Amino acid sequence: MTRDRRQDSLLRMDRVRERTGLSPATIYRREAAGTFPKRVRLGVRSVAWYESDISDFVAAPMTYRAEAA
Repeated sequence: MTRDRRQDSLLRMDRVRERTGLSPATIYRREAAGTFPKRVRLGVRSVAWYESDISDFVAAPMTYRAEAA
């Protein structure tokens, strides 16, 4: 199932850290393990996460599994 992303906001690392309480290293480690939402590349040195994905993670961080692409 794919989400309609047209109305979804993008959050940069600072906001993701505020919302989750996780360090950047933990975010990237969990993302690689599939237990954190995947980032979206905005440019060569710029990434963000969809707000709805972060909200899903915050609602159930211990059971979160990223959707297969």
